[in-house]
Amino acid sequence: MSDTHIDRLLDIMERLRDPESGCPWDLKQTFRSVAPYTLEEAFEVVEAIEGGDPAELQDELGDLLFQVVFHARMAQERAEFDFANVVRGICDKMIRRHPHVFGDVEHADEGALRAAWEGQKQRERADRRGGQGSLMEGVAKALPALVRADKLQRRAARAAFDWQRPEPVMEKIREELAECARAMESNAGHPALEEEIGDLLFSCVNLARHLRVDAEQALRGANAKFERRFRFVEQGLAQQGLEPGARVRERMEVLWEASKQADKKEGDDA
Repeated sequence: MSDTHIDRLLDIMERLRDPESGCPWDLKQTFRSVAPYTLEEAFEVVEAIEGGDPAELQDELGDLLFQVVFHARMAQERAEFDFANVVRGICDKMIRRHPHVFGDVEHADEGALRAAWEGQKQRERADRRGGQGSLMEGVAKALPALVRADKLQRRAARAAFDWQRPEPVMEKIREELAECARAMESNAGHPALEEEIGDLLFSCVNLARHLRVDAEQALRGANAKFERRFRFVEQGLAQQGLEPGARVRERMEVLWEASKQADKKEGDDA
């Protein structure tokens, strides 16, 4: 991309935020108010990738880039930093974290490379805080909960605070499930039930990590499968002049089983 295109984008953002002639909506935004849009655009990039549509991905990446420019412009207005600082910072960081590419460092294998990468990130976090810092630092709280759970567990594993095999994790899941059952049987309040469900989900993420399964991606796949099968049920009912509801629950169950068989058949065909 030429500097001309970047400059044009920065000029557009400057005009949108112009106090005299800018857009009223853009002018009233803050870092906090724009943050949800930034997160939404990031997820839309992921969705475009999963959809396999290059034109859609290009469009969504543009939307995400605009979010970066938006935040940088607001910071510039507060004399904190600007877009050039953002670009300079990421360039310096990438060169610093890739001494095997931009320097003369060599790594024996991918494991050593990853260890060096994580070690560099830990040193950078410690430098920013003037000390060693915690392994838990830098795991953004705004991440999807499944992603954050995985990252926290990986940080703890770097300090050998982890199970060595997946079997004990399975046992932990059974233990957490039993605690959920006891909480239900004792009519525990909502906070207690929420805590037990949280522990169960955290343990499920741990099992996924040990099996080298991306928990977030796995759940996204399960969501897509559920949606696909429920739409199959809706379509089947519509063909009979019916709508989903308690009155046709048995027919819904029949159609649900049919949707599962359709999935298996499609898998066989593939």
